Amino acid sequence: MPHPVTHHLPCPRRLVLTVLAASVLGGCAISEPVLRPTMSLSTSWSEPADTSAASIPDTWWQSFGSPQLDALIAEAMLAAPDLLIQGERVVQAELALRQSGASLLPTLSLAGSSGVRNIEGNETGASELGLAAAYEIDLWGRLAASVDASRARLAATRFDYAAARLSLSASVSSLWFQSLALEDRLAIARNNLSIAESVLRVVQARYDNGAASALELSQQRSTVLAQRQAIEPLAVQLRQTRSALAILLGRGPQARFIEGERLAELSLPTIATGLPSELLWRRPDLAASEAGLVAAAADIAAARAALLPSISLSAGAGIASGALLALADNTRTLSISASVLQKIFDGGRLKADVDLQRSRQRELLEAHRSNILTALKEVEDALANGARDRRQEAVQREILAEAQRSLSLAELRYREGADSLLVVLDAQRTLFAAQDQMAQLRLARLTAAVNLYKALGGGWQNALALQPDLDKNALPTPAAQR
Repeated sequence: MPHPVTHHLPCPRRLVLTVLAASVLGGCAISEPVLRPTMSLSTSWSEPADTSAASIPDTWWQSFGSPQLDALIAEAMLAAPDLLIQGERVVQAELALRQSGASLLPTLSLAGSSGVRNIEGNETGASELGLAAAYEIDLWGRLAASVDASRARLAATRFDYAAARLSLSASVSSLWFQSLALEDRLAIARNNLSIAESVLRVVQARYDNGAASALELSQQRSTVLAQRQAIEPLAVQLRQTRSALAILLGRGPQARFIEGERLAELSLPTIATGLPSELLWRRPDLAASEAGLVAAAADIAAARAALLPSISLSAGAGIASGALLALADNTRTLSISASVLQKIFDGGRLKADVDLQRSRQRELLEAHRSNILTALKEVEDALANGARDRRQEAVQREILAEAQRSLSLAELRYREGADSLLVVLDAQRTLFAAQDQMAQLRLARLTAAVNLYKALGGGWQNALALQPDLDKNALPTPAAQR
């Protein structure tokens, strides 16, 4: 219970002793270790990779040599709704940290009142003005632990913002490359339609002169119709891809884009991956999940400290007067008190809170371990896809060259009557498929490069100043600590 002391009493020795004791015991603050998953990491990737130190610039997308992509990503960083949402979450985390930090400071309040009371016809007036201060001594570190948890959550939110920037730039790049690939495929389909119509005119002329049958004429007409039918789905897909890109940028879905770039003109960068262990401190999403582990440890410390007694100090000063709306002939009071509170029975609520925080810590620990494994797999998949598509593109170039040569020879021999129309039709289908496949493989290689950049964390570097506890040298080792 509070023990008030007024200015009429001698020096409050008991209160002084209480404060001194609290100061001495301040070193008894409860702490909780930060648990990290222990797992063995390979010293190399399964897929062939350049394991020299990865040095990826912040503007990694510029390595593709696309000025329009550079402009689109710059626009997205300013206006993308998803990124603006994540930015507000950072602001909210900063304000939450400010709220937590305020609990370490004393509170000061000012109150005043004035009124009239009438008791059985006797009317009296009274006026009061008081100043009160209160402060909780953080003897066991409960308040400090709550601040540490808020600070770690702020770091995690900042890391999430960096991850959102990386994801946004990768998504814009992928959609832009898809739109360029669809433009190429649409141009190929239209060119193939032109070729098929040209062959149809030759067949029609031969049919008119009795050199071609009605079956040959019908077959070529079917080819022309099939080529016309192939154009519309590609045109619709191109419009949908561009509308998705527009929304990602914060534009309306009907927005138009500058024309002019070609998929074949883009560069394919060589990307150094570094070692698998380096990935743990190069990805912002992994830094965010590790910051969650720091916050979880602080939450446990706060929950454990809540089981122990709390000590609070309070002081007040006031002026009271028997006059209405005036403080003449006032009486001054001063009070200082200290209180100790220890819950004896709460139905196990505080103990259950400790167990709850430990369960959440184990959950975050396993989630972090899963995130690490997923990150490693994403790099492996991007490396494998890039190597596969590179080999397939090289072979496809040879196939395309042979298909173009075969169609030229087939058309020439058909005009001369040396081959049937079936040979020309087969050569046409082969060429059309080879050209379309070539555009898709080029897109696949560019997409694999974007995915590898994203899997490696882009050009982000772990800002250890945001969360000193996130040690990049503390590499994980197979069973999680409990």
